Amino acid sequence: MTPTGRLHDLGQSLWLDNITRELLNSGTLKRYIDELSVTGLTSNPTIFDHAFRNSSIYDDDISRTATSATSAEQLFFELALADLIRAAELFRPIHSRTDGVDGWVSLEVSPLLAHDTDSTLAAARDLHERAGQPNLFIKIPGTPEGLPAIEAAIFAGVPVNVTLLFSREQYAAAAAAYLRGVERRIAARLNPAVASVASLFVSRWDVAVSRKVPPDLTNRLGIAVAQRVYQAYTEMLASARFQRAANAGARAQRLLWASTGTKDATASDILYVKALAAPLTINTMPEATLSAFDDHGEVNAVPLAPDGGDSETVLASFAKAGIDIDALAAQLQDEGAASFVKSWNDLMACVHAKSTAIRQAS
Repeated sequence: MTPTGRLHDLGQSLWLDNITRELLNSGTLKRYIDELSVTGLTSNPTIFDHAFRNSSIYDDDISRTATSATSAEQLFFELALADLIRAAELFRPIHSRTDGVDGWVSLEVSPLLAHDTDSTLAAARDLHERAGQPNLFIKIPGTPEGLPAIEAAIFAGVPVNVTLLFSREQYAAAAAAYLRGVERRIAARLNPAVASVASLFVSRWDVAVSRKVPPDLTNRLGIAVAQRVYQAYTEMLASARFQRAANAGARAQRLLWASTGTKDATASDILYVKALAAPLTINTMPEATLSAFDDHGEVNAVPLAPDGGDSETVLASFAKAGIDIDALAAQLQDEGAASFVKSWNDLMACVHAKSTAIRQAS
C-alpha cells in the first residue's frame, strides 16, 4: 500500500491544495484520486491567479465570456466554477459513498465582503446555487467579522469551509459559530446536517518566528499550536452541546490542516504531514508535498494525541523565548486577511488584463 493510502486508512482525508484546468484536462487529478487516495481539494485566489497568469488554456473561455461579463469578478467566478464543477464531479462518487463526509471542493467568496455579513451570505448562497453541486464548500474567513456570516450561512444550509484560523481560540470561535447555525436549524425544524470544515493554518507560525527563537525550537511552533487545537477539537466533539446537536442529526465540523507545505528548505518536506496524522481530520497539501509523501512518507504508529501531547510544554518554551502566542495568532490572522485581499486584487487585475487583451486582439 502507498504511504498516502496508509494515511487515508488511518482515518485522515488527503486533499489537494490546488486546482488548474491542466490538472483536469491531463487526467492528473483523476490519477491522484485513483492512485494517491486524494478525496477532495481546496482553492484560493492565489492558486487561480497563478493558473490564469501562467497559462493560455483559459483564453478561449475568456474570449467567449468577456463581452457578456459585467466585471472581472463575474468573469472570474464563471471560469473558477467551470473548473470546480468538473472537480466536484470527479469527487462525487466519494461524496456519495461517504454520505457527504468527504469528497469536497472549495471556492472562496470575495474577501472584499469580509465586513458585510449580508453580502457575504448572499454571495455564498449564489455561488453554491450556481455550482449546482452538493459537494462544494464556500470558504469564509474565521475572522471576528466573518463569524456572523459563517453562522448565517450554516443556518441557510450552505456548506462552509472556515478559513484563516491560526489558534485554539480562533478555532473555538469558528466552531461555536458553526454550532449556533446548526442549533438554529434544529430550532427551526430544519435538517441540521450541514457540512463544514475548520481550516487551521500551520506552517505560517514557523515562518513568523524563523530566526527569532533558539535552534531547538525551530519548526516546532506550528505543530505545537496544531496539537493544542486538536485537543480543543476532540473536546468539542465530546461536549454535551455537540452531542445534543448530533443526536438531532448534526454532523461534526471536521478539522482541516492547511498550509502544510514545509517552507524551510533544511527541514523535512513532509514535516507537517507526518506530525499531524490524526483520524477524522483533513490535510490539504500542495502538489509537491503530496508527491513527497507518496515517495517517502511515513505514518506514525501512534497518531496525534487527543490530549495535546507535549504542546503546552513546547508553547511555554516559546513564551520564555519572548513569543507572545496570542498576539502572534491575531497578527497572523490579520496578515492572512490582508494577503487574501491583495491576492484577490491581483487576481482581478490579471483577469481584467487578460480579458482586455483578448478582446482587443479579436
